[in-house]
Amino acid sequence: MGAKDGFIQFKRETPVSRDPNERIGDYREIYEPFSGEKLNHQAARCMDCGVPFCHNGCPLGNVIPEFNDAVFNKEWGLAISILRSTNNFPEFTGRICPAPCEASCVLGINKDPVAIELIEKSIAEKAYELGLIKANPPANRTGKKVAVVGSGPAGLAAADQLNQAGHEVTLFEKDAKVGGLLRYGIPDFKLEKWVIDRRTELMLEEGVIFSTNTEIGKTIQAEEILKNFDAVVLSTGAQQPRSLNIKGDKLKGVHFAMEFLGKQNQVNGSEISENPISAKGKHVIVIGGGDTGSDCIGTSNRHGAVSITQLELLPKPPKQRNFMNPWPEWPMTLKTSSSHEEGAERMFSILTKEFTGNEAGEVTGLTLVDIEWKEKGGRMTFEEILGTERTVPCDLAFIAIGYMGPAQNGLLRAFEVEAMENSLPKSKNYQSTNSKVFLAGDMRRGQSLVVWAISEGREAAVKVDEYLMGTSSLPQKDESFFQVEEQIAG
Repeated sequence: MGAKDGFIQFKRETPVSRDPNERIGDYREIYEPFSGEKLNHQAARCMDCGVPFCHNGCPLGNVIPEFNDAVFNKEWGLAISILRSTNNFPEFTGRICPAPCEASCVLGINKDPVAIELIEKSIAEKAYELGLIKANPPANRTGKKVAVVGSGPAGLAAADQLNQAGHEVTLFEKDAKVGGLLRYGIPDFKLEKWVIDRRTELMLEEGVIFSTNTEIGKTIQAEEILKNFDAVVLSTGAQQPRSLNIKGDKLKGVHFAMEFLGKQNQVNGSEISENPISAKGKHVIVIGGGDTGSDCIGTSNRHGAVSITQLELLPKPPKQRNFMNPWPEWPMTLKTSSSHEEGAERMFSILTKEFTGNEAGEVTGLTLVDIEWKEKGGRMTFEEILGTERTVPCDLAFIAIGYMGPAQNGLLRAFEVEAMENSLPKSKNYQSTNSKVFLAGDMRRGQSLVVWAISEGREAAVKVDEYLMGTSSLPQKDESFFQVEEQIAG
């Protein structure tokens, strides 16, 4: 694959980001263009490793060595054909996927892994540039009608696949524009929204019907959808945020992360004039050390926050793998995002105790304490460190500690779908307890990655197609994968 000694000749290289002091003045993507020759060198680093563990690392099963080889040989038509055979939206994943494939790259045993995510994005953009990605409506229609509820990555993937199978697909979205988490959760500096618009325009040309500003139970009833469609796919995501549940968490200025990020994306998309939650001139505290917390940091910096502090309950991860976290496991190492580079204090092993406020009911501080993690009875637990409790200034707080499952808004009940004790809907091979209703994405498996959502949409589409037609011609993973997935889904 690639050059025989490419992994020896060339070091890993990725695009240079714009200067942090410059980029916090806008919401454009942060990376500079990457030259064709440099990309060729990165593709050349892919080894003929025999067993490509990157396949196992990718939830979509992307055929990575083969498309790397095509890029190395500048065979762009072949590269996009290989990539599109497993991934509906490489222009999304090439920008925002955390790249579990790279964590599994064999080269990563003792060198920097192949820059797979960069190559994936480059294939997609080159294919658009050369006109290799264009509308491709199905040659024949089946006469079957499918409703997809929720237009995030899972819903878009399911709609795309089912439309290609020849069914008439209507995608219902409660917001003004299509995209779900892609549009209203991920900041523009990571994913500019013209990327979504470009793809959805193609899907429109291919026959997918988008019904925006349509909320089930308000604009349209579930009974009407069940009556008028032959099958339904629910893919509304895990929208129920996990609460902090400490004293003062209802004070003004304490928000869930998506309240802030979603409104900012609406401002950037000209849907509203200003964000009702402003970080300008404020001491901001972000509770939660994941990607969503990082997005709050980047957005707060662009607002002009006075200070930003990110708190994490867990200990500070090591900079490199240790013997308890060997390749090809996901590396539990310290991650520094582009938002961290723009400015924020990061604190680990911190327990939040109480928000304090003023007479107007506004948050003014956060009481916290250092903790020490210890192993007891075969499990890790923590103890507060005496003498470390203190109250720090806090004018604005964002809670970014994950999601519990589907929004508790009666949607599952309206579609006659039973839920488990953990609030996730019951399912078997993507089919719910209502045989006509299928499930995909975070609402089925719980909070996960965008790449998993696309995989979920694709696999749910196969099961819907089989339900409607008896068999399916859509590509799918083997049955052993479904057995493992059902164990994961409970």
